[in-house]
Amino acid sequence: MTDVNGSGFDSSIAMTPSPRLWRMRLAEVAVVAGLLALVVGVSVGASAGISAGAGAAAGIAVCGLLALVFVQNRFRTWNYQERKEDLVVSRGVMFRRQSVVPYGRMQFVDVTAGPIERMFRLATVRLHTAAAASDARIPGLERQEAARLRDRLAALGEAKAAGL
Repeated sequence: MTDVNGSGFDSSIAMTPSPRLWRMRLAEVAVVAGLLALVVGVSVGASAGISAGAGAAAGIAVCGLLALVFVQNRFRTWNYQERKEDLVVSRGVMFRRQSVVPYGRMQFVDVTAGPIERMFRLATVRLHTAAAASDARIPGLERQEAARLRDRLAALGEAKAAGL
């Protein structure tokens, strides 16, 4: 994978989050929908009868399945592309958003991982610039890829900022 400038990265390829991010989102929705269906089913069943409780639990389960469709579409829309002068981050289901962050404008690159991300061995890379509206982040990267991207972006940011 070498581009024309010999940097070792083919800048025409858009990278996506790890498939582990989808498994993490699937687990999150399943746990929340399952617990909610159980609580609602038991409470409605205790007050209005078993069939009403089962119906309420089934309704929550259907809502959980619809949430899975939305989460899967959202997962599929995340991608990023390292180009020669900037990083492009795209996302969005209904409203597509594309952030272009020039390497020279990056102030720092942050890698974070919450407890659930750590369970799935994932991390999120956040790019910080002087602009308050800049919220370029890339979720669901495997830890090694997040560290590689952080180091590469930091090096490119320093090299491009030095030329200003």
